Amino acid sequence: MRLPVVIPTVAWTRYTLLTVWTHRASGVLLHPTSFPSPDGIGDLGAEARQFLDFLHASGVSVWQILPLQPVGPGDSPYSGISAFAGNPLLISLEGTRFTDGQPSGSPIVFSRARAQKLRRLQEFARLRRADLREREALALYREREQQWLDDFALFATSRALFEGRPWTEWPSELARRDPAALNELRVTQRDAYEDHCFLQLTFDRQWQALRREASTRGIRVLGDVPIFVTHDSADVWAHPHLFDLDHAGLPRLVAGVPPDYFSATGQLWGNPIYRWDRMAAEHYDWWSRRVERTLTHCDAIRLDHFRGFAACWAVEAHERTAERGRWLAGPGGAFFQAIERRAGQRLPIVAEDLGTISPDVVEMRRALGYPGMRILQFAFGSDAGNPFLLAAAANPYLPHNHVPDCVVYTGTHDNDTTRGWYESLSAGEQHIVRSYLGVSGVDIAWDLVRAALMSVASLAVVPLQDLLSLGSESRMNLPGTPDGNWTWRYDPGAVNRGIAERLRTLNHLYGRSMPPRAPAE
Repeated sequence: MRLPVVIPTVAWTRYTLLTVWTHRASGVLLHPTSFPSPDGIGDLGAEARQFLDFLHASGVSVWQILPLQPVGPGDSPYSGISAFAGNPLLISLEGTRFTDGQPSGSPIVFSRARAQKLRRLQEFARLRRADLREREALALYREREQQWLDDFALFATSRALFEGRPWTEWPSELARRDPAALNELRVTQRDAYEDHCFLQLTFDRQWQALRREASTRGIRVLGDVPIFVTHDSADVWAHPHLFDLDHAGLPRLVAGVPPDYFSATGQLWGNPIYRWDRMAAEHYDWWSRRVERTLTHCDAIRLDHFRGFAACWAVEAHERTAERGRWLAGPGGAFFQAIERRAGQRLPIVAEDLGTISPDVVEMRRALGYPGMRILQFAFGSDAGNPFLLAAAANPYLPHNHVPDCVVYTGTHDNDTTRGWYESLSAGEQHIVRSYLGVSGVDIAWDLVRAALMSVASLAVVPLQDLLSLGSESRMNLPGTPDGNWTWRYDPGAVNRGIAERLRTLNHLYGRSMPPRAPAE
């Protein structure tokens, strides 16, 4: 696998892969947008470094994040405008005159963050680009990352120029990527184009610096790759032949999931469906480059909606819900084998195998050797799509049925917080939870944290909200709802020594503490 030489990386080696997946470890799930910050949205500055100190003090060796891509409408990190770019809103402006105020944990208002911080980022980029050394660094970065960076910068520039309208509504010469029109755009919108390029360089610098600090503390980063991409994205605009689009460039079918635990009408994601036949003909080049790029940002990947590689739920684009769809075959295990042959190594992947899982999905995951996921909240709920109604011996989410080859979570970004989940249960369901765990339920979030850490699963991951014992007001995402998600941030000082010591004690008790290592100065 060829790695860019401009940005230092922390490579995932066979030793560290085995260390994480065959030796017991623990992790904390927190997206960088949730850090307190002075600029309306969490960033990669001082609070991020303090969080790494907290993980180290807690004996935690894995930091799990959500996708780092720049977000589009809905502000979801799973609906980005590029599968390769980093979110410029995560750039820290600390130490510059462009920062705004003191760190705050107030909820993110994305419209305000974009309007205010993007303006300051643009001013920052133009000031820095005036420096000769930065211009030289940018030229080298553009050369090394040209396979995706030019497309992204052109897309982002055009998107702003046409006031956020989707690429199918741009002038036809730009929508169809006429070379002369693209060259003209690079010239007439040079400052905006180069701002986008420079901010990507800055994002990579800051993220890799944070990864190096994590590495010195013995902490690995578990990233996240959504299976699908957004239609209004640089990826679909630049590679329309790889997606099932009509003559106008619009999706004919869109992805989703059928009715499930999260939604009685299913989830209609709206992402275009891949043309897997065309991707296979190109030896999955686009996907290989996507995985390669992701592994310059993290040490391992949680692959979202793993079942979609066996078959995905496809819905006619005009439908309003995901109830009426059909399963379309995916590329299967041959896809992963092709990617791994190109990479020259076994990929460090956690398969998100939740939802409607058929035997072929289980067989594919096991054949590839990827660990799956177990969610403790799913062990006790009573929804018809939840295995709680199964016999205890058959319920895969109950801790006594866990296996080492999995990652256990109290909940994920799509679940309610553990406290909020428990409070929403009926009295009878709460009794079952308490009886199974042998607890009073007074400290239910930490009761499930303890259950996760004592599981035989090789890796146990806990959302930070559960370590803080927060309620539903701190939920990250409610699937099937378009607004009000992804806004949670914790307050400065909330992550403290007392919580770190409590977590370290449990990590030590259940054999998950990482080896002692001095944090970076």
